[in-house]
Amino acid sequence: MTAEPDSRTGVDDAVSAEPAATAAPSPAPDTAVRWPAVIAFVLLACGLAWAVALPLWLGEGLRSPFAGLVLPAMMLTPAAAALVVVFAFRVPARGRARFLGLWPLRPAGRFVLFLALALVVPVLVVVATALLAGALGLVRLDLVGFSGYAAQLAASVPAGSALPPVALLVALQFVALPMGAVVNSVLALGEELGWRGWLQTALLPLGTWPALLLTGVVWGLWHAPVILLGYNFARPDVVGVLLMVGGCVAWGVLFGWLRLRSASLWPAVLAHGSLNAVGGIVFVLVAAGTTPDLGLVGPLGVASWAVLAVVVGVIVLIRQFRPGALAAPRTPAVTPTEGEPR
Repeated sequence: MTAEPDSRTGVDDAVSAEPAATAAPSPAPDTAVRWPAVIAFVLLACGLAWAVALPLWLGEGLRSPFAGLVLPAMMLTPAAAALVVVFAFRVPARGRARFLGLWPLRPAGRFVLFLALALVVPVLVVVATALLAGALGLVRLDLVGFSGYAAQLAASVPAGSALPPVALLVALQFVALPMGAVVNSVLALGEELGWRGWLQTALLPLGTWPALLLTGVVWGLWHAPVILLGYNFARPDVVGVLLMVGGCVAWGVLFGWLRLRSASLWPAVLAHGSLNAVGGIVFVLVAAGTTPDLGLVGPLGVASWAVLAVVVGVIVLIRQFRPGALAAPRTPAVTPTEGEPR
């Protein structure tokens, strides 16, 4: 969807002080989806994901010694697919950094604000998900003694080893989250360059909501090679894939909004890194002897969908999805050739 540019979008509107007859024209954004490029991107991203995950399928699955290399490598496949279609299909033909959201990083105040939101909101959503699941009886929590986390620590060290107070260790887990988010953002960029950078932007002519939802569906299906091995939900079947699609659609709306509202890819990258960093926090909060069902109470589980629905609902109610608030990517003005007025 193309929004009318205004001071809130942070998108430069190439305006010339010269008369209209001599000014270089500013081309309009694409008004139709370039479906051949979109189909090529989806097939390439998913095909590369299956190819990268093949050693796990031919070996011991997620217990394979190669899993620690395969999973991070798989996160780079959407970026590889995006780069191929950018240069092979020339979508876009120019203004590629702006199209992908890599540049410019302005206005600075808004950019920093959305980076802060990207860092904090996923942590709040995941913690709220655990609290909601506990309130609904989907999982037993211990928010005082953190007995489940204490049991994990005791099992990881030799018997009789002295450990710091578990409450201090829990606090350190939360203190370390910003650094964890930044570290995880390095690999998250590989995904976000493809999903929110290229695919969502390419689908925007369909409208904001169709672009957000379709991008989330593709993102979820892309995970199939590892979900069908039991990754995330321990459900190596179609139910696991559907849970992943639901989680990716829910989070994809939030990440996509960050991308559009900030006119930059980087808040979505940091939000993805923050989600990956806080994803295991439910295991810190559960009571001893409890094995949480991540399909229900995990960061991508059903309870998280409800929390994210509330978050997105608030964003809608405060009119942050209105066209004037969203910065639609634009291609830059044509550079005049030599001898033409600038």
